[in-house]
Amino acid sequence: MNQDTHVTDRTDRPGVPSGHGLGRRAVLRGAALGAALPLVPAMTATATAAASAGDGDRRRGPAAGAGAATFRWLGTAGWRIDVGGRTVLFDPYLTRFPTGLFDGAFDPRTPLRTRPEIVDAHIGRPELVLVSHSHWDHLADVPHIARTTGARVVGTETTYHLLVSLGVDAGQISVVKGGEVLDFEGITVEVVPSLHSRNKKHSYFAPGTLNSPPATVPSTIADLPEGDTLAFQVTAGAGGPAAFLMGASDFSERAVHGLRPDLAMIAVPAGTATARYVPRLLRALDDPGVVVPVHWDNFETPLSGSPVRDPAMDLDAFLAQVGKVSPAARVVLPDYRTVYDGDLRPVGE
Repeated sequence: MNQDTHVTDRTDRPGVPSGHGLGRRAVLRGAALGAALPLVPAMTATATAAASAGDGDRRRGPAAGAGAATFRWLGTAGWRIDVGGRTVLFDPYLTRFPTGLFDGAFDPRTPLRTRPEIVDAHIGRPELVLVSHSHWDHLADVPHIARTTGARVVGTETTYHLLVSLGVDAGQISVVKGGEVLDFEGITVEVVPSLHSRNKKHSYFAPGTLNSPPATVPSTIADLPEGDTLAFQVTAGAGGPAAFLMGASDFSERAVHGLRPDLAMIAVPAGTATARYVPRLLRALDDPGVVVPVHWDNFETPLSGSPVRDPAMDLDAFLAQVGKVSPAARVVLPDYRTVYDGDLRPVGE
């Protein structure tokens, strides 16, 4: 990343305090890898620049039908998308239990846990849960959500086997590989083959896939392997908006080419192992009008406050890269407690 690139004032960014401790996402994303729904819109961002008009029939300002959809950041990579009273979740990790990752004492034997009172307060009544991959900070709360709401889960074969072993009805799970374009009665989900983030050694925590049930019921975070990674593009209704959702900071350039989303929720990388990550991704997506950084927060802090930065993430350098590559894009730095409309502007602004 170009550390010296100037960040323009295009960015909508609520106040974000710095993190504490020595834990780095590099542990998650290698040495060992390396979430929060707003109940009410409290901290709001101020939009300072409109996106460019773009070419042809392509949306590059407020998305057509934008008022029909709302978005809420669940922290980490997670999102809640509401479309006309219907709810879609992506990577909903809300319990945010401690693993030692952010204080330099990461323990892969940390027991899996879910706090229903926290999860249930934020998810509404989802009918669809999209899972990018099976690491705990993406999957750990999904078994509870699926069992208690009956929501359909879309994910990899590894996700399928893990969820079934954790008590989810196999009939609720749709296994995908990438390339599928699924119609959920007006909500279109494009499944995109993707890749997991990598650390400085070009590796990451808990790789591997499952093509059969695990030998024992998963009980620790190390029992949840990555199991291949997906991205999703969700289009709300006939008029959009179309949102590209990432769960990890790598991608298949060929797989995302031609998606042309209105909104791009892009995972911030912990390093530079992926060559030219920002310029390649934004150009492959054909320069989305709205860019939303995700997976830059400390996901072991409670959701009741404002996001705390993961000290491993150079968020400012990421924002500078976006500004350099796509100067016309509007960047929204999301907050846990804000409800956004279909153009990622705070509702009521």
